Amino acid sequence: MADSKDRASGFLETAREVLEIECAALEGLVDRLGGSFVAAAEAILATKGSVVVCGVGKSGIAARKIAATFASTGTPSVFLHPSEAVHGDIGMVGRGDVVIAVSKSGEGEEVLRILPVFREIGARVIAITGNASSALARQADIVLDATVEREACPMDLVPTASTVASVALGDALAVVVLGEKAIDRDHLAQFHPGGAIGRRLLLRVADVMHTGDELPTITQDSLMKDAIYEIMSKRLGMTTVVDDDRRLVGIVTDGDLKRILVARSDILGVRVGDVMVTDPKSIGRDALVATALETMETGAASPITSLIVVDDDGRPEGVIHIHDCLKAVG
Repeated sequence: MADSKDRASGFLETAREVLEIECAALEGLVDRLGGSFVAAAEAILATKGSVVVCGVGKSGIAARKIAATFASTGTPSVFLHPSEAVHGDIGMVGRGDVVIAVSKSGEGEEVLRILPVFREIGARVIAITGNASSALARQADIVLDATVEREACPMDLVPTASTVASVALGDALAVVVLGEKAIDRDHLAQFHPGGAIGRRLLLRVADVMHTGDELPTITQDSLMKDAIYEIMSKRLGMTTVVDDDRRLVGIVTDGDLKRILVARSDILGVRVGDVMVTDPKSIGRDALVATALETMETGAASPITSLIVVDDDGRPEGVIHIHDCLKAVG
């Protein structure tokens, strides 16, 4: 048992050290941000072409992630493997494109071999490298210094902190460019039609609300016994209350029933309009599900579990429950 505890303690100690080293690498990037970063962002914003990101090995993995981040935030971007580039794939690079070359050492033969071709084509080169005096840095138009004090592996060899630093610089560039392009939620949603991001940005209240026979509704002149039956039968923990014109005037929830029971014993014969909560929270059918969830979690003194969906005339046409929202947006 003691050995098991010692082993677990060792695991945690090593893990904390790795995270501390990588955090220190990111803090170093913050301190070095300056004119070269601004120049890189301006170059990407100015291009009418694509951002082509290249790298080999762990730097190649970082390059793929950077390219994916640019593409998913509205900047056309592709990953180019240097080895494939010399066998025809360099044809994806055009005049005016921006190339981001990622290399820890800045001396990798595969990347250096294709730099002259980029210049001949007329593409600008941004280097993300851990060696600001490397051959790559000397030949690039703009250099982003991704130097780290040390890697997180015990031998200070395996790319760990340096890979994190390269990816972080790419993320920073992509987000700066995203902000300058003024891409809104609707545009961003177009780049993420599937997955959790797409659901949060595209799914509307009308897509998940309970309607028709599932919508609990009683009138304000009904008795509380009718309200209790409606709440129990529709299984949403509440019922809407409407006037004679079917306009929303109140709500009765499971919580209200407890409050009323404490206050009076003759609950079954009480008129709903005398005990209902007036001016309940509501939302329109075209609102985002993410907005509905935010309203339920923060839009009241305490979190609420349901929103009534009303039309332009204030008539209930549905109910959206917090469980529906959480399930929908993942």
